[in-house]
Amino acid sequence: MEKLKDKLFFTTAEVAGLLKVSRITIFQKIKNGSLRAEKFGRNYLVPREEVEQFIVNKGQLTENEKKEIKESIDRSVKEYGVAIRMLGRE
Repeated sequence: MEKLKDKLFFTTAEVAGLLKVSRITIFQKIKNGSLRAEKFGRNYLVPREEVEQFIVNKGQLTENEKKEIKESIDRSVKEYGVAIRMLGRE
């Protein structure tokens, strides 16, 4: 068995174990573009640099995530702004 420090690529299961999250979470991050991976047959392989960078940036939002949050807030204010203001007065 290869030691983790010698690996160039990690499977989704290995990445999930390193980050202490589920494989589903890793697949979602690959799908939304916050974790770069290469398709290998039916599986994904995540480059070592990507895993290291993800660990370093853990807890920080990506630009894509920031954009999604801003769009959600703008949409909520547009649709429910009156109700939000009324609740704020109570």
